[in-house]
Amino acid sequence: MARVRILVLTSSTGAGHDARAQAFAEWCFELYRHEVDVRIEQMLERSSGVFSAGVRFYNWIQKRSPWLHKAFYVFVELLSLLNRRSVSFGRGYYEQVLREYRPHLVFSVHDCLNRGYFQFARRLLGAERVRCATYCGEFSGGFGYSRNWVEPSADLYVSRTPTARDYAVKLGMPPARTRVRGHLMRPRQHLEVLTEAGRREYLEEKLELQPGRFTVFLATGGNGANNHLELLPRLLPHADRVQAVVICGRNRDAYNQLMHWRIEHPELNCFVDGFSEDVHLLMQVSQAIVTRGGTTTCAKALHFGCPIIFNAIGGVMPQEKLTVKFFRNGAGMDLIASAADFGRIIDGWMADRATYERRRQSFLNLRYEEDPTLVIRELVDLAQEAAGTALPAGPFPPRPRKP
Repeated sequence: MARVRILVLTSSTGAGHDARAQAFAEWCFELYRHEVDVRIEQMLERSSGVFSAGVRFYNWIQKRSPWLHKAFYVFVELLSLLNRRSVSFGRGYYEQVLREYRPHLVFSVHDCLNRGYFQFARRLLGAERVRCATYCGEFSGGFGYSRNWVEPSADLYVSRTPTARDYAVKLGMPPARTRVRGHLMRPRQHLEVLTEAGRREYLEEKLELQPGRFTVFLATGGNGANNHLELLPRLLPHADRVQAVVICGRNRDAYNQLMHWRIEHPELNCFVDGFSEDVHLLMQVSQAIVTRGGTTTCAKALHFGCPIIFNAIGGVMPQEKLTVKFFRNGAGMDLIASAADFGRIIDGWMADRATYERRRQSFLNLRYEEDPTLVIRELVDLAQEAAGTALPAGPFPPRPRKP
């Protein structure tokens, strides 16, 4: 039986929160094997019909009408008042999970699952028997950075960037309990790094594309919101030098339409896939990625040095604005509001590759090296304090892997 139990609170508003929850669980197994048990709960959806409807509405907005999210965001901010000291909606299910599982650490990776949730866990389990921590994936602060991220009583508050950490402190988080610890990606994404020969082989054998051509990656989140059919025609004038990697998420209609488009345009080399578990590999063989401001995708792009063109067609959601702001202020990354904007960027890069190289170098200057195990060890140490035990962590990487 595991000596340490960690409850991870998440929700499927977009794919990033769940991705970080999954990454944390995988890291714990890599480092501690069966000594640490991680239970992931999609607490909003499972605890309350009101929250479940809200999650569905959020994802509908993200897919269909990002401009609507400004009003939705303001509404969600009211939770900072409702959950000041306890859980309002869904308390029954949360209490059931706490009583049954009795975690040593409650670890939130979602903005709506901090305030109230930590206080309730301490009252129910005892303040000495549970610790509470937050991982916030935002890149910067300002409008779009939810006040719900910051619960000042948290034992540890982990931010992705110093900019975001400073904003958390401004909102009331004690500086001594904050850390800046990087991207929280899955272990395989740190291990599966392609060499130059590996990139060539992956392009030729896995994607059936040509090494040496400028590869544009048209990406999307898990729910499949995209503008691929608008953007792809802008690559056709450069089909002798440009090729495309396209993923559709869990959007079957988009996948079918793109397969048909590819048949009708054989002059452009194009790899098409649905939901992909290999985004980190696709980034490594691409010269640029077109994506919305989702934190998980943008963090991977930064880690693997794949410059971003931000897709703002239809508007930008408040949380996405934080990501866009970070990369535009720090590296001048491009933002497109139409397919014509995209075409002008590609035309410019193809006419003068030096303009692309300058943009790429600015992007690479934002990168930093991180020890991916550090934040995992710090969080497990918190749980060990509450459990009254001590666990040695195994080395990483434990064994070599190939993509």
